[in-house]
Amino acid sequence: MGMELLGIDIGGSGIKGAPVDLDRGVLAAERLRVDTPQPAEPEPVARVLAEIVDHFGWTGPVGVTFPGVVIDGVTLSAANVSKKWLGLNARDLFATATGRDVTVVNDADAAGIAEMRHGAGRGADGTVVVLTLGTGIGSALFTEGVLVPNTEFGHLEINGREAEARASARVRDEEGLSWEKWAHRLSRYLRHLEALISPSLIVLGGGVSKKSDKFVPLLKGVRAPIVPAALVNNAGIVGAAMAAADGAAAVRHRGLQIDQPAAFHTARQAARDDHAAS
Repeated sequence: MGMELLGIDIGGSGIKGAPVDLDRGVLAAERLRVDTPQPAEPEPVARVLAEIVDHFGWTGPVGVTFPGVVIDGVTLSAANVSKKWLGLNARDLFATATGRDVTVVNDADAAGIAEMRHGAGRGADGTVVVLTLGTGIGSALFTEGVLVPNTEFGHLEINGREAEARASARVRDEEGLSWEKWAHRLSRYLRHLEALISPSLIVLGGGVSKKSDKFVPLLKGVRAPIVPAALVNNAGIVGAAMAAADGAAAVRHRGLQIDQPAAFHTARQAARDDHAAS
């Protein structure tokens, strides 16, 4: 059996955790989901984390995702949770609440790390962007397999409105948009993002990626190949555990180098050549 670490993913509606088999990038036990306390303030969230740690009888390090900017364990933005997180040392709070060593990482970065090593981004070189379409739009940016942490491309403005207020999965539900209408908005956002960073691959994650066949074929005007995430809703948990394994210093100081065999680079280039020829 490979090395296991506990990953916990803090979301706007649910907090999910499970031990992760790091070698295979899969959950090593059935995940536990607890509703996110409302309002999602630091102390109640920390208590849920302790509950999840106790549920699994976990004694080792823990990786935790947070829906906002995280630098050095401190949470510096809070778009969809309580403003009490601003400037808070979440790593210390969680470590005290759980009695464990804790690594805290941005939620989209965690999902991206998991997708790059075990999912749809595996073997991709160049610039890769992983987007999580959910309550908002999270982003993770990689260049040659190295994470550029804490990008917030969901907050790009299009016609004076934040992209996530126009094109997140939550907006599709709330406004009752058809797949066509939503794909039109998402295309516009992706074209804007492509104009700024020219990615060689776009990976679309979040729960809605399970229904990628309904909207990915409708996306128009984007040069880069667009693929659905492979780990879907477990990407955050897997990436949290991976971040804990790699240690906060790796994420903080030198980016996170995703180990990818050369064969995958070759396969990805062949796929790109096919794409260009078609």
